[in-house]
Amino acid sequence: HLLLFLLFIGPFNCFASYSRATELFYSLNEGLPAGVLIGSLAHDLQLPTAGEQHPAASQPPLSFTLASRGLGGQYVQLDNHSGELHTSAVEIDREALCVESSEATIFGGAAAVSSSSSSSESCLLLLDVLVLPQEYFRLVKVKIAIQDVNDNAPRFPVPHIHLSVPENAPVNTRLAIEHPALDPDVGTNGVQTYHLRDNYGVFTLDVEENESGERTPYLIVMGTLDRETREEYVTVIIAEDGGTPPLMGSATLTIGISDINDNCPQFNDSQLNITLYGNSSLGTHVATVHAVDMDLGSNAQITYSYSQKVSQPSRDLFHLDENTGVITLSSKVDGDTPRLHRLIILGNGPGCIPAVITVLVTIIKVMMRPPEVVPRFIANEVEGVVYLKELEPINTPIAFFTIKDPDEKYKVNCYLDGDGPFRLSPYKPYNNEYLLETTKPLDYETQQLYEISVVAWNSEGFHVNKIIKVQILDDNDNSPVFSQQLIELSIEENNVPNAFLTKLHATDADSGERGQVSYFLGPDAPSYFVLDKTTGVLTVSTQLDREEKEKYRYTVKAVDSGFPPRESVATVTITVLDKNDNSPRFINKDFSFFVPENFPGFGEIGVISVTDADAGQNGWVALSVLNGSDIFVIDTGKGVLRAKVSLDREQQSSYVLWIEAVDGGDPALSSTAKITILLLDINDNPPLVLFPQSNMSYLLVLPSTLPGSPITEVYAVDKDTGMNAVIAYSIIGRRGPRPESFRIDPKTGNITLEESLMQNDYGLYRLLVKVSDHGYPEPLHSTVMVNLFVNDTVSNESYIESLLRKEPDISIEEKQPQISIEPTHKKIESASCMPTLVALSIISLGSIALVTGMGIYICLRKGKKHHRADENLEVQIPLNGRINLHMLEKKPMEISNI
Repeated sequence: HLLLFLLFIGPFNCFASYSRATELFYSLNEGLPAGVLIGSLAHDLQLPTAGEQHPAASQPPLSFTLASRGLGGQYVQLDNHSGELHTSAVEIDREALCVESSEATIFGGAAAVSSSSSSSESCLLLLDVLVLPQEYFRLVKVKIAIQDVNDNAPRFPVPHIHLSVPENAPVNTRLAIEHPALDPDVGTNGVQTYHLRDNYGVFTLDVEENESGERTPYLIVMGTLDRETREEYVTVIIAEDGGTPPLMGSATLTIGISDINDNCPQFNDSQLNITLYGNSSLGTHVATVHAVDMDLGSNAQITYSYSQKVSQPSRDLFHLDENTGVITLSSKVDGDTPRLHRLIILGNGPGCIPAVITVLVTIIKVMMRPPEVVPRFIANEVEGVVYLKELEPINTPIAFFTIKDPDEKYKVNCYLDGDGPFRLSPYKPYNNEYLLETTKPLDYETQQLYEISVVAWNSEGFHVNKIIKVQILDDNDNSPVFSQQLIELSIEENNVPNAFLTKLHATDADSGERGQVSYFLGPDAPSYFVLDKTTGVLTVSTQLDREEKEKYRYTVKAVDSGFPPRESVATVTITVLDKNDNSPRFINKDFSFFVPENFPGFGEIGVISVTDADAGQNGWVALSVLNGSDIFVIDTGKGVLRAKVSLDREQQSSYVLWIEAVDGGDPALSSTAKITILLLDINDNPPLVLFPQSNMSYLLVLPSTLPGSPITEVYAVDKDTGMNAVIAYSIIGRRGPRPESFRIDPKTGNITLEESLMQNDYGLYRLLVKVSDHGYPEPLHSTVMVNLFVNDTVSNESYIESLLRKEPDISIEEKQPQISIEPTHKKIESASCMPTLVALSIISLGSIALVTGMGIYICLRKGKKHHRADENLEVQIPLNGRINLHMLEKKPMEISNI
């Protein structure tokens, strides 16, 4: 228990030793940034810092701690080791902290904000700080006075201030302005003065301060006010504080001058002189008096009355309306009625001396009474105005008029005075009865009001006028009229939706609702055209496409609001203008043309058809060849494709071209198409014989060759195609011992032995072979000579060559070869022995003569053998058995036709 007691009383002993410094006071401006030094607690409390403590003493360092993080703690930052107090990141706003001027404390634990009652300008921030360790323990009360800065401008609570001043307010009258300006700042930073931007020379401002320090502005009247001269003053009141620099606020001040009864009624004239005929009827208007009071409202109310000086007979004869001042005749004038009446009339106002005017009425005595005009209206009449509809027919009766003389002594006549389609005529059989009627149709649109007079006069010259006003009532007799019966419009295609087209305008001469026009589309108008019923604005709700439809034609109606309604019709034509929104289009993306070869240059190969849906220049199309322009050309206008030169299928069988079509728009649009030109073969090439290569070549055929054996072949080609290149072979001429021994295959050109060779069949065989194609319309052919030497050996080449050089005596066979028919072998018919013996005898004699001749010839030519070898330029075919024809080089060689 003793130990606990010592621990408890220890700190209080320490605290007591430093009790001389337990409260600190600082001053700080509002609105400072973070980090501004407020004060050093360790220095101000005279506590030893870490450097001043004795090194030998093992005491813990000083620490400073806020007792609580209340409201005031958020505005300061305390260094726990040095005890320095700085402003925090939360800006101090004096007007937010100290709202009330009376003493108020907002507690936040050990921290609070206070506004002292001793001074309305003081605003304190209270902090409780604990100092440790125990040896220096104390609770320090820190008071921070927040000083005001001029950071708020004066502000009036309302933007418009209204003040009323009576017009009789004397000079130096003071009127308090009930909405003074407010300034959250205090002291000299608060509102100090007021002034007016424009005082008009009759106002000024003064400021009064009450016990609590509030300043109230007063408006002081400095001159005479007159509501009848000016009833309102508008200016600006400005409040200014005492800061440096001063800040200001303003509001609109409207000063209304209220009326007082400071004006009395006044007549413009002091006397009126009136003359009245003695025969005037009751209710005749005599005169009107009128006074003026410049005041307002009840202060300006005027009543009229007779003065007491007016005699009773005059009062009885003339009636005075106390509100309007109208004087009328109220009783009959007779012979006893005075001829002069002085009417003294008073204009009375509230609180005023009456204004006075004198009306002198002189009555002229009339010995006879004027004629009387008594109307009896048939048409609708109200207060002397007759109302007729404009569609009333001709001779519509308006009224009967009875014309009479009151004294019944004089004749009375009457007539109608005034312009208009009216007639006044006697109504027989009655006397003095007249009928007023119309003579022409009435037209409200021409004239709405007529004023006519029925004039009656007697023989003594007295006239009486009865004025009648005829008001024409409008009927719905006019249809709306368009300013144009044909409305021609144009718009570019691809327009924006709801595009404006035009505003229709129609007028209707009728009045009121009958002349109000509404607009409607006709039944033939497409649904995407919209016409505003009221304004007549015509729009199109969708995009228009000229290529879909170029012209629109439909009707519009203008309908009035009469009953029944009338309407008129106009025609609207809309032309959709073209835009270049369509590329040229070929009728096909691929064109193919078949052209016979050897077609003449610049001949028409074909027509390229291309279209462009656009119009005008946008639809003009130009064609050009993108490739092959050195051979082909195209007619831009007609689209005709031509070749500059004749085309040969054997050189190139087809051509592929690309044609471009470009329109005339800006920018231009284009498209392309593929053109394929296929050359058709014509039979312009005869078969070309490749083997045998010469008409002078020959082949050795052994007599032992079996029938049916192939001997040689004729090989030819044709550059044409199709049937033009189908080749047929035929033997059209033969010469030899037995020329029928050889046959040629019409398809292959193979030459075969048909019959066995005998001893007397030896010798040279010459076969003229025709090589023909199947061309149309006329086949072409070539010929070649096939030479066959039947013998065992070739012992004398010179002799054979000499035979080849001789022109053969061969008869031409005209038989055409038939490829489709296979040739058949000839059957060897048995012959009688007698013809055979004769033939053998002739052949033997010929052979002897031939051998003799050949021997002589060989002897003569033996010495020139080498010379003949040099002159032999023809291709020699080896004579050693069968020849492999495909092993030979088959070079084309022109062989003349026989």
